[in-house]
Amino acid sequence: MARSKTSKKWMDEHVNDPYVKKAQIDGYRSRASYKLIEINEKDKLIRPGSIVMDLGSAPGGWSQIVAPLVGDSGTVIASDILPMDGIAGVTFIQGDFTEEAVYDEILSSLDNKKVDLVISDMAPNLSGVNATDQYASIYLVELALDMARNVLKPGGSFCAKVFQGVGYEEYSKDVRSSFDKVLVRKPAASRPRSREVYLVAKGFKG
Repeated sequence: MARSKTSKKWMDEHVNDPYVKKAQIDGYRSRASYKLIEINEKDKLIRPGSIVMDLGSAPGGWSQIVAPLVGDSGTVIASDILPMDGIAGVTFIQGDFTEEAVYDEILSSLDNKKVDLVISDMAPNLSGVNATDQYASIYLVELALDMARNVLKPGGSFCAKVFQGVGYEEYSKDVRSSFDKVLVRKPAASRPRSREVYLVAKGFKG
């Protein structure tokens, strides 16, 4: 079947993307790794010994960054509906965390400890219908925020990808209600034409 012009354009852009090439050289599973690297350099979210939860973790680009930074004294719990190859120092739980069994498995892996940081690079499977995709993306980050509110320790942090559009302002306001400080980041590795930004929230009010 012939590729559409849109999919061909995306493939050409992907193949020629400097961050895709850099990820292959550096051994990262995803170009998204560089987004978290830049955010962490600015906002100092990840520290040795931290307990970090990575939502929507597959293929593992963010967990790859987090695990060495938290070190042997830290903990990384990653979860995704999709499978993810193992990463040293990362506990991966496959499944939908809105399902009770998966949620309970995540909590069990924390061993009654509270989390320092929740990160989410989740995005829905795109339908190509902007309104539908926007609602789906906002729904996912609302789920991520709910998880953060349930597992974060007071003073903890939250970093999530959000697509600007319908529901974005309301969501931002919701995040601000639970954290002392919220910043908006657009990393260099985030394609300029993309509506994605990252909300970095610090100082969870508990």
